[in-house]
Amino acid sequence: MPTTQKPDLSPVFTHIDANQDDYIQRLMDYVRHPSISAQDIGVAEMAQLVVRMLTEVGLETRLIPTAGYPMVLGRWDKSPGAPTVLLYGHYDVQPPDPLEAWASPPFEPTIRDGRIYARGVGDNKGQHFAQILAIESHLAVHNRLPCNVIVLLEGEEEVGSPHIAEFVQEHKDELQADLVITADGQLHPSGTPTITFGVRGVASFELRAHGANSDLHSGNFGGVAPNPLWSLVHLLASMKNENGEITIEGFYEPIIPPTPLEKAAAAKLPVDLNEVKAELGLENLDQPLDRFYYDRLMFNPTLTINGLHGGYGGPGSKTVLPCEAIAKCDIRLVEAQTPDEILAKVAAHVQRHAPEVEFIPLDGMFPSRTPMDSPYAEPIREAIVTAQGVEPLLYPSMGGSLPDYVFTKILGIPAFVVPYGNADEANHAPNENLTIECFYNGIRTGAAILSHLGVMREAK
Repeated sequence: MPTTQKPDLSPVFTHIDANQDDYIQRLMDYVRHPSISAQDIGVAEMAQLVVRMLTEVGLETRLIPTAGYPMVLGRWDKSPGAPTVLLYGHYDVQPPDPLEAWASPPFEPTIRDGRIYARGVGDNKGQHFAQILAIESHLAVHNRLPCNVIVLLEGEEEVGSPHIAEFVQEHKDELQADLVITADGQLHPSGTPTITFGVRGVASFELRAHGANSDLHSGNFGGVAPNPLWSLVHLLASMKNENGEITIEGFYEPIIPPTPLEKAAAAKLPVDLNEVKAELGLENLDQPLDRFYYDRLMFNPTLTINGLHGGYGGPGSKTVLPCEAIAKCDIRLVEAQTPDEILAKVAAHVQRHAPEVEFIPLDGMFPSRTPMDSPYAEPIREAIVTAQGVEPLLYPSMGGSLPDYVFTKILGIPAFVVPYGNADEANHAPNENLTIECFYNGIRTGAAILSHLGVMREAK
C-alpha cells in the first residue's frame, strides 16, 4: 500500500553527499582483503573484520559459527511499531582467476574512468557496504533508525550457500523480520533500477558412462565394445527434444504458473532482441522460438549441458574408442519445483532409458517467489524514486539463483532483490567493477528504503 506520509531525507542525503570521498576510501579498504570461499583464503579473517565494521557503525553484532564459514548477524531494534527489514549479503568472493586478464591486480582496488575495479566490489561487498553506510548515515544524523534492521552476511554464497538453510532454521527467533532485501546483481542494461520479486532455483547432476577398462582402437573394437559417449548422447537426447521441451517424465507437473500480474510485468520489460543477438553473436534464440525473452528467463525451467567429456579432443585425429564419458548438467527450477523431487525424476529417467549410466546428484537450491502485490513493494518503489528520481522496472523473477528460499519458505516472509550494481560490472569475471555513481545511488537508495519502511506502519 502507498504511504501517506513522505519522509524528509534531505538531512541524510546531505550527510551522504558530504562523506562521498570517505565512503570510497572505506570501500576500497574493504575490498582490498581477499575472502575467497572456494579456496579458503581470508574468509575467517574477513568475518572478524565485518563484525568490527558493523559494531563500529552502531549495530549489536555477533559472529555465529556454522559447519562451514561463520555468519555475521547485526541488529538495531529500537523502533517499536515500525517494520523490521532483514538486509542479506555475503562477504565471500569468487576466485580472481585468470589473473593475467586483469588490467590491475584484483585485490589492489583501482579507480579508472569513474569505476572501482576489484574482485568482490560489485558481487557483493560494494552493494551490501552501501546498505551499511545507509544505516550509518541515519544513525549519524538522527541517532536512530526509522525502522528496525537485521543485517545477515554469510561467507559461503559463492560456493552455493550450503549451510544457510540450517542456520536460518536454527536461528528463526533471531531472524524474525517483516521482509528481506538483498542488494545484489545488476541494474537493467539501460541503467534503470529494478526490483526483483523471485529467483529460479537450481539442481546440478553428473552422468558417467563406462565402457571397456581402457581406451580402445576404434578399428579393432569399434562395433564390438560399447561407446560411452554414444550412451550419453542418446540419453541426453531423450531428456530434451528439438522443440525445446524437457521430456523427463513428470518434469513440469509441480510448476505453479505465473500470475496475470507477473505476466503483465514481464511483458512490460524493455528488451531489444536484435541487440541481444548481436551482442551474443547469435542468429536465433533457443527453441521454442515463439517464447518471449523474459518468459524464458523467469517462468520456465531449463536443462543445460554444462560439459561433455570423453575420449580425445586434441589436434588432428586419434581413432580412439573411449572407455569413459562424463556429462555435467544443471536444471534451473521454477516455483514450485524442488531440487530433490526433480533430481529423483532425472534419476528415474536415467534408470528407465540407460540403466548402465551412473547418475550422481550434486548440489541444489530451491526457487523463490514473492507476490508482486506485497504491501512492501510500494514503499520500496517509492524509496527508489526518492533516491534516484527514476521509476524502477519490476522483475517478477531473475533467471539466476540466490538463497531467497530460506527467507520465503523457512521464515515465511517476502524477499526482494534491489541491485545497486552497473549492468557491466563483470562479476565472476576479470576486471570486476562498480561505478562510483552506482555506489552512491546505492547508499541513497538504502537510506530511502529505511525511511519509507519506517513511515509505512505509521500510515495505517
